[in-house]
Amino acid sequence: MNDSHAAPTTSAPALPIPEEPRSLWRDIWRRAIHVISPPADADALREVVEDLMEEPLSESGISPAERMLLANIIKLRERRVGDCMVPRADIVAVDVSAPIRELVDEMTTNGYSRIPIYRGTLDDVIGFVHVKDIVPCLAQGRACIIADLLRPVMYVAPSMPASRLLLQMRHTRQHMAMVIDEFGGIDGLVSIEDLVEEIVGEIDDEHDEPGAPPIIARADGTLLADARLTIEAFEHQTGLHLPPLDGQDVDTLGGYVAHLAGRVPMVGENIASESGLSFDVLEMKQSRINRLRIRTPRRVPEPTAAEVRAQIKA
Repeated sequence: MNDSHAAPTTSAPALPIPEEPRSLWRDIWRRAIHVISPPADADALREVVEDLMEEPLSESGISPAERMLLANIIKLRERRVGDCMVPRADIVAVDVSAPIRELVDEMTTNGYSRIPIYRGTLDDVIGFVHVKDIVPCLAQGRACIIADLLRPVMYVAPSMPASRLLLQMRHTRQHMAMVIDEFGGIDGLVSIEDLVEEIVGEIDDEHDEPGAPPIIARADGTLLADARLTIEAFEHQTGLHLPPLDGQDVDTLGGYVAHLAGRVPMVGENIASESGLSFDVLEMKQSRINRLRIRTPRRVPEPTAAEVRAQIKA
């Protein structure tokens, strides 16, 4: 049957475009065409975008929010899945033999719509369950087991480019992937939300509760820090430097302190570093450090001019 509201054969008149945006996009298009003319030069196109971002707002017409998005998109090219994943210690998963009530409780407590399912050990993830598959069972009062609700899960390497995984997830319509190490064990988990947040920033939904800031500066000069904070973010926010550990590649503060101690520390223990920083373990979750107090080296204040003159006279 033909549509009774067929479109007219004549095209609608074009809407007027303000001259300033018209010239802006004409300039962008001209420069892009110049760059991508065969053979296409991706590096040159990247330089054009970076140059455009550095121009003043009055010339480029790009707002600060748009600059942030463009900058994050460019950075995404350099990001790997391992940089975006939830580490193994923070994965919430359920054994396939567990009762369905346990799975529901985990989803309710953590506010997750998808949870990985393993057999015996987390290194043997056999799929995941979506909350949409559980609701019909509960609504109809049917008895169901986790094994009947399994959906397939993707497995990816931590070295995979984050941008490639984002496109693959979009193509396959799978929003969760397990990250495996070189020995086939589970190294972490990455969701499509984790990848999108690399571009737009942290996304909080209606179930997320505001938590404490990752770093709190106290009046006594110490810092309270979430041990899951990355070393890069810690150094950027505090201006402090953590010397690299010989032969150890760690990403988080908790991992840094654990490797510095050479073992799993205990609550109340103090671990000192050669940089003068020391770490008090305030909270543990099983064998993982959860919260730290960081003591910075005390700086001797510079003597005043009067004190210098007094020392000279003495």
